[in-house]
Amino acid sequence: MYGAGTGTRINTPTTRVLRSNLAYAALALVAIHVVGTAGFYLIGGGEASVFDAFYMTFITVATIGYAETVDLAGNVPGRVFNVAVAIAGIGSVWVMFSNFTALLLARAIDPVRQRTRLVRETRRMQDHYVVCGLGRIGTNVVRELRATGHGYVAIEPDQEALDNFTVQDERGPHRVLLADATEDAALLDAGIHRATGVFAVTGDDSRNMLISLSAKQLNPTVRVVARVHEVRNVEKCRRAGADEIVSPDFTGALRMASAMLRPQATGFIDELLHHPDAMRVVDVAVPLQSASRRLGDVQLRDSGYLVLGLRLQGRLELNPGPETPLEPGNVLIVLASRSGKRELEQRLAPGS
Repeated sequence: MYGAGTGTRINTPTTRVLRSNLAYAALALVAIHVVGTAGFYLIGGGEASVFDAFYMTFITVATIGYAETVDLAGNVPGRVFNVAVAIAGIGSVWVMFSNFTALLLARAIDPVRQRTRLVRETRRMQDHYVVCGLGRIGTNVVRELRATGHGYVAIEPDQEALDNFTVQDERGPHRVLLADATEDAALLDAGIHRATGVFAVTGDDSRNMLISLSAKQLNPTVRVVARVHEVRNVEKCRRAGADEIVSPDFTGALRMASAMLRPQATGFIDELLHHPDAMRVVDVAVPLQSASRRLGDVQLRDSGYLVLGLRLQGRLELNPGPETPLEPGNVLIVLASRSGKRELEQRLAPGS
C-alpha cells in the first residue's frame, strides 16, 4: 500500500521475511562450504590440498559433475559425507534462490515502486486529463478518454474501487494513483500543472467542490468539470472553480425522456458513444496564429468529418454557411472520427 504524496519505501512483513530467509540460506551455504572443506581435507588424509577440498565441496553443491579432487573410491564414510554435503548444499541453494526470486517479484509489484514509476511518467505527460474518482461515472469517463485516445491519470482513495476497476484494452495499462484527490499532493503527483482538464466525479458533492477549488488554485488555466447530485450545490461548485457542472440525475432524466419521445435520434447518439471507433461530436479550435478567412475556404464536409456549428464571440451558430467569417480563437463543433479531426486541424493550421 502507498499513501498520497509519499515516495518512501515501505518495509512490509513479507519482504522482511524474504530477506531474513535469504540471509540465513546464504550463511548456511557458507557454513556448508567451510564444513565440507574441512571434512574432505580430513578424508583426503593429507593427499589433497585445502583448495582441492574446497573445490570438491563446491562441485558437489553445484552438481557440476567434474572429476573428484578427493578420492572417495572404497571410502564409504567419505561417500556418506559427500551425500550429506550435497543434500544440505543443494537445499540451501534452492532456498536462497527461491527467496531471492520471490524478493525480486515483491519489489516489482511493490505499490510504492509502482507509484514512483507512475509519478515519473506523469511528469513527462502534457495536455492530459485528471479523473478524480473511479466510481460508475469516473469509470465511464476513463472509457471515453481511452476510446478517443486522450491521455489521463485517475485518482481514487479506495482500494476496493481500484480492484473493481477492470477496464482493459489494447491501448496499454491504466495510470491510477491510490490517493485522495482533495489533497494538493495527489493532484501535483497527477501532473495538474500540465493537465488540460480535471474531472471531479466522486460521489460526494463537497469533495467535488474541494477538488475544483484545489485544482484551480494549483493551475488557474485548467478546465474543471464537476459532478453534482444536489441542484442547490450547483452554484457553490461553480464558485469553487468548476467550469462546467453535470448532474447525472438531471441528465439521466432528460435521456430517459428523449428515449421515449425521440427514440431514433437518441439511438443515433448512443451509437456514437458506445462504439470506440465511431465518429464523435468534438471541438476543433482555430489556431490563434492563423489568418482570418471564410468558413467556405475550409472544406465543410469530408468522409472523416462534418462541421455542425461555430462558436464565435460567446454565441453558437448552427449549420454555418460558407460565407461565415472564421477568426482565430473561434471553435468549430464537428462530427468527426479521430483521423477526420486531425485532417481538419491540419486544414486550419497557419499557412495551410
